[in-house]
Amino acid sequence: MTVAVDQPRFERRDNALGLGVARPRLSWRTTASDPDWAQAGYDVEVSRGGVTRVLSVESHDSVLVPWPDEPLTSREDVEVRVRVRGFDGTTSAWSAPARAEAGPLDPSEWTASAVSPGALPADTDGRPALLRRDFTAGAVARAILRVTAHGLFEVELNGVRVGDDALAPGWTPYQHRLRVHTYDVTHLVQLGENAIGAWLADGWFRGRIGFDGGYRELYGDRTALFAQLELTAPGGALTTVATDGDWTTHPSAILASGLYDGERFDAAERIPGWSRAGFDDADWPPVEVVPFDTSLLVAPDGPPVRCTGELRPVTVTPLAGGRQLIDFGQNFAGRIRLRAAAVPDGAELTLRHAEVLQGGELYTRPLRQAAATDVYLSDGGPLDWEPRFTIHGFRYAELSGWTGDLHDLEIIGRVYHSDMARTGTFSSSDPLVDRLHENVVWSMRSNFVDIPTDCPQRDERLGWTGDIQVFAPTAAGLYDVSGFLASWLKDVAAEQLPDGTVPWYVPVIPGGPYWTPIHPGAVWGDVAVLTPWALYRHYGDRAVLADQYPSARAWVDLVDRLAGPDHLWDEGMQLGDWLDPTAPPEDPADAKTDKYLVATAYFAESARTLGLIAAELGHAEDAERYTALSAATRAAFRERWVLTGGRLSNDAQTAYALAIAFDLFDERELAAAGERLRDLVEANGHRIGTGFAGTPLICDALTKAGQTATAYAMLLERECPSWLYTVLSGGTTIWERWDSMLPDGTVNPGEMTSFNHYALGSVAAWLHGTVAGLTPLEPGFRRFRVAPQPGGGLTAAERTLETPYGSVAVSWRRADGRFELTVTVPTGSRAELVLPSGRIVEAGPGTHRVGEPTTVPVVAR
Repeated sequence: MTVAVDQPRFERRDNALGLGVARPRLSWRTTASDPDWAQAGYDVEVSRGGVTRVLSVESHDSVLVPWPDEPLTSREDVEVRVRVRGFDGTTSAWSAPARAEAGPLDPSEWTASAVSPGALPADTDGRPALLRRDFTAGAVARAILRVTAHGLFEVELNGVRVGDDALAPGWTPYQHRLRVHTYDVTHLVQLGENAIGAWLADGWFRGRIGFDGGYRELYGDRTALFAQLELTAPGGALTTVATDGDWTTHPSAILASGLYDGERFDAAERIPGWSRAGFDDADWPPVEVVPFDTSLLVAPDGPPVRCTGELRPVTVTPLAGGRQLIDFGQNFAGRIRLRAAAVPDGAELTLRHAEVLQGGELYTRPLRQAAATDVYLSDGGPLDWEPRFTIHGFRYAELSGWTGDLHDLEIIGRVYHSDMARTGTFSSSDPLVDRLHENVVWSMRSNFVDIPTDCPQRDERLGWTGDIQVFAPTAAGLYDVSGFLASWLKDVAAEQLPDGTVPWYVPVIPGGPYWTPIHPGAVWGDVAVLTPWALYRHYGDRAVLADQYPSARAWVDLVDRLAGPDHLWDEGMQLGDWLDPTAPPEDPADAKTDKYLVATAYFAESARTLGLIAAELGHAEDAERYTALSAATRAAFRERWVLTGGRLSNDAQTAYALAIAFDLFDERELAAAGERLRDLVEANGHRIGTGFAGTPLICDALTKAGQTATAYAMLLERECPSWLYTVLSGGTTIWERWDSMLPDGTVNPGEMTSFNHYALGSVAAWLHGTVAGLTPLEPGFRRFRVAPQPGGGLTAAERTLETPYGSVAVSWRRADGRFELTVTVPTGSRAELVLPSGRIVEAGPGTHRVGEPTTVPVVAR
C-alpha cells in the first residue's frame, strides 16, 4: 500500500513570496492506493535559519491547517515538507519541499519612498513615464523586488522585464488597501553595475473611470512608484535599493494611455537601453518624493492579471478606405499584438475594437464613451507592439494604416484576466448546451480582471456587488476564485458605510444622481453574507467567514433596522429583479416581481445564512439571534405574500423562484408552488421571464419543487428571450440583455447593451449541480453528493472539479436501456451517489461505476 503527498501550498497562494501573514496556513493533497486509508495525523518539517524541526499533529485535516511553528519574521525564508500518517500505521514519504518568504510585516520596516515623475495635465489621459536609477551590486545570494504604485507599473532590471503580470498592482480602494507585488530577481542582478527602471501609467488611480463621461484623478492627481530591491549577500548582509530622490524620469514612448480609450505609441520616441547600466540619463530630471502611507500596503490574496491565451483571426476582410476588419471568432478581454519585419516611417496603424458588427462595420455605440482605440506611429523599423496599460472587450477589430501585404503582418489577440487556475469543466451530449457553458466561461474570463466587473468593453467595468453575488457559486465551480474573491470581499468591507450599507459596486466611485447617495439594496448588498458563505462551502476556508463576519453582520443589522418590527423590507430604493425581459429599456428595475418581495426574501435568506456563519465561527448567541430573525422574516413574508395552497399574491416567476429556493413555503405548499411556477414558465413558452434576481435561481427552484423537466425545457428553449437564443444568434459570451442582439440582427437600442456580462450565465451552476449532479455535503467537498437528474433528451454529461482534496470526476450515460454513472472520489473525501431511481450508494476514494435500467421509476428530488 502506498501513500503520497503533493507539494504543500501556503495560504491561497501559488507564489508564496511576500506573504503578508506570520502564520501561513498549509494545504496538501494525498493519494493512497488503498481506498480505505484515512489520515490520522501529519508531520510538518520546517527548515528556517539553518535549523530544521519536525512538528507532529494529530488531525485528519489537510486543507488550510494552522501554522505549526513559531511565527515567521519579516523577510524570513522558510521551507516546508509534509508527510502523513494513517490510522493503519502507515506513513507516507515526505512531500516535495515548498518555499515561502514573508514580506515586511510591519509598516515601519519599509525604507523606500514613493516617487513621482511630476504633475500631469488635468482632464486628460496622462503620458506614461519612465523612471530609473543605476546601482552597484556585490555577490548576491538572493534578490527580492517588492513594488507597487499609485497607477500601473511594469519594472525592468538590466533591460529585462520583471514578471509577466499586467495592470499591476490592480484596482483596490487605494485609500484603504494597496497591494505589493513581490518578485525573485536573483537571476537578473549582475556583479558590478546594474540598472533598474519602471514604466508608470495612470490606470485606475488617476485615469478616467465610470459612466456618463467618467471621473479622473479619483485617488490622486499624480502617479507614483514605490519599489524596494533587497539584495542578500552570501553571508546574509542585506543591501536595499529603493525608490528615493536619486531616481530620474523621462516621458515614455506611449503618448497617452487610458483603460477605456486605449494607447497611442510613437516608436520614434523609444529610448534604447534606458533600463540598462551605463545609460546616460544626465538630461533626465529627478523624480519628486511624494507622501505615501505604508500602513496601507498588503500582500495579494489572489493571482495577478496575465495573458492567459492567444487567439488568431478567423477572418480578415478588406473594407473601404484600405481598412481591414479582423474577426477573432470569440468575444474576449485583452489586447492585440502586431508583428511585421518593417513598417514605413511615419505610418500610423490604428486599431479600433468592438464586440459586434452592424451593416458589416464595427458597431461601437454600446461602448458609449470608451474610444477603445490603439495607435502605433512607426519609425520605419521592425514592428512588434502591444499596448501595455489598457484593455478592451472585443471580438472584432478594424485595422487602418497598413499598406503592405497582409501576409507580412502577424495579428494576435492576447487574452487577459486574473490568472486563476481552471478547476471545473462540464460537457454534455448537446453541442448547444456545451457552447452555452463555454460562453459562461468566456464571460467570466473577460470580467475577472483583478476585480469582478460587469463588462469589459464600455465606460463602466465596475465591481457590481449584485452580479458577483448571484454568480459566485458558478465562478467557484469553474476556477479557483478563493483568493480573488477573498481579496475583493475585503474591499467590500472597507468600502461599506458606517451604517452597514454595502455599495452597489466596489471599489466605490462617483455614480451620478441615480447611484448617489448610496442606498442599501437587496441582492446587491447581500453579497456581504452570501458570497463568503458560497466560498466557504466550496473551499472550506473558515477564515473568509471570520474576516467578513463584521461586514456580514453590519449588513443584516442594517436591513433589520430598515424592516422594523414587522420584518418587511418594503420601502426605499430597490433594483429588484433587474433587467426582467418585460421591463422597459428606460427602467430596467420595472419588473413583474414586486421589488419589496425580492428585498424581504433576500432579508430572510441572508439572516438565515448569517446564523449558519455564526454557528460555524462559534458565536452561539449570534447564531440563535439571526436564526430567529430569519424565522420571523419568513413568517412576515408568508403573511404578506403567500396565499392558501402555495400561491403568491405576486404571481410572477421570480417571486416563486425566490420563495422556493429560500424555503419560504411550508413543505406541504412546495409541490403546489412548483406546479404554479411550472405553469407560468409553460405559459411563457418556456422563454425566460426573470431578471438578475430570478434567473440564477429559477432552474434550481423548479428542480427543488419536482419540476426538473420544466427546467430542462427552459434551458433548451431557442426563442428570445432564452439562453440558447444567444448561442444561436452567434453569441460567444453571455449578454447583459436577453435581446442585446435583436432577431433581425440589429443591436438593442437601449443604453445598457453589453455582449459580455456573466450574471445571467449563473445557470451553469444548475448544469454542474443538477445535470451533472455534483454538490458539496461538507465544506470543501470533503463529502459530496453526485445525484444527476437526466432530462431534456440529453444522453450523457460529464463534470470534473479540482477540490481542495483532489480531483473529482463525474460522468453518466443513457444508452441501450440503462443509466450508467461513473464517479472518481479523491483520497480524503467520501461521496454519496444517488441514481435517478433514488437508490443511494456510499463511495469512498477510488473510481466507482453504478447503474440501473432506465425503466426504473425516477424519484423527484
